[in-house]
Amino acid sequence: MSGGRHRRAGGTEVVVVTGATGGVGRATARAFGARGSSVALLARGEYALEQAAEEVRQAGGRALPLVVDVADPGAVDAAAARIEEELGPIDVWVNAAFSTVFAPVAEIEPAELKRATEVTYFGFVHGTQAALRHMTPRDRGTIVQVGSALAQRSVPLQSVYCGAKHAIQGFTDSLRCELLHDRSGVRVTMVQMPGLNTPQFSWVLSRLPRHPRPVAPVYQPEVAAEAVLYAADHPERREYWVGGSTVATLIGQKLAPGLLDRYLARTGYDGQQTDEPVDPSRPVNLWKPPDGTAPADYGAHGIFDDESHARSIQFWLSRHRRPLALGAAVTGTVAAALADGIRRRARRGGATASLRRAARSARGPWT
Repeated sequence: MSGGRHRRAGGTEVVVVTGATGGVGRATARAFGARGSSVALLARGEYALEQAAEEVRQAGGRALPLVVDVADPGAVDAAAARIEEELGPIDVWVNAAFSTVFAPVAEIEPAELKRATEVTYFGFVHGTQAALRHMTPRDRGTIVQVGSALAQRSVPLQSVYCGAKHAIQGFTDSLRCELLHDRSGVRVTMVQMPGLNTPQFSWVLSRLPRHPRPVAPVYQPEVAAEAVLYAADHPERREYWVGGSTVATLIGQKLAPGLLDRYLARTGYDGQQTDEPVDPSRPVNLWKPPDGTAPADYGAHGIFDDESHARSIQFWLSRHRRPLALGAAVTGTVAAALADGIRRRARRGGATASLRRAARSARGPWT
C-alpha cells in the first residue's frame, strides 16, 4: 500500500498499539480512536489498560485491551491471533512499548540491561514479526516503529535506551530492504521523536542523584501521536523526523559527531536531570507495571506540561514540504518573470532615450 487511509471496503481500520498505557502509546491509541479505528491496546498493567481503552471508546473508536508483556514472543503472537479473530485483519501495527535504565554504563546491572533490551528492542522485533505473519499473506499493512533521535545519536546516561533504539533502526532498515526485494505490499516506516513529556521519567529505573527529565525542548505526546498517524497513512517515506531539535541532532551527527560528543559530555548530565532529588519510594516499571499492587494510571503526560510544546512547526513543514516546495517554485518563477520584465522594460526605455538623443543631435541645436 503506497499511502492513504487503511480502511477496507465495508470495514474499519484495525490498529495495534504496544505500550498503550502511557506516553506516546497512550496518545496514539486515543488518536486512532478519535478517527473511528478499532484499536487493540497491548501493555502489562491491567488497570491502566482499562483506562486507556475507555479513552479510545470515548474518542469514538472500538477498544480491545490485552495484558501482554512484549518481551514474550508467544504472548505477542497469541495477542495478534486474538485481535484478528475479534477485530478483523490488522491494518496498522505501532510498536511503542519500552523500558529503560537511567545510569552511567558502569552502574547498570546485567539483569537490568537484559530486561530493558528484551522489552525495548525484542519487543519491537516480536511485534513486527507478529504483524508480518498476518500482513504478508494478504500483501498489505503498515508497521510503524516509534523511534527517537537517540536511535542515531546517543547521549550519556541512556546507553540502554540508545543501544536498543539503534538496534531497532538497524533491524528496521534490514526489513525494509527485504520487503522491497519481495515487492511486498507491506510497508514499514520509523518516526524519530524529540524529547517528550511522558510519564517514563516518573517510573524509569534511575540511579541519577536528581529526578530524570527529557532533553529540551520538550514536546507533548500528542505531537508524537500526530506524527505516528501521519506515518501510518503515508508509509512510503522510510523515516519521519519530529521536532526541530531532532533535525538539528541528526544532521549534527552526520556532519560533526565528535563535536556532539564533546557538547553532550558537557551538557548531557545536567540537561537530563531536574533540580529535585529522586524520590526513593517512586515506582519502577522495569520488572512490573507501575500500577503494581496499588492501581494507578499515569496517562499520556508526564510532569513537564509547563514547558512542553503542543505542536511542532518542523513536522508541519515536513508534512507539507511538497506543496511548500511547489509554492516556492511558483513564487520564484513569478518573481523571475517579473524581474525579467522589469529588465526588458528598462532596456527598452534606455534604447528609446538613446534614439531620442540621437534624433535631437541630427536636427541640430537650432530646432
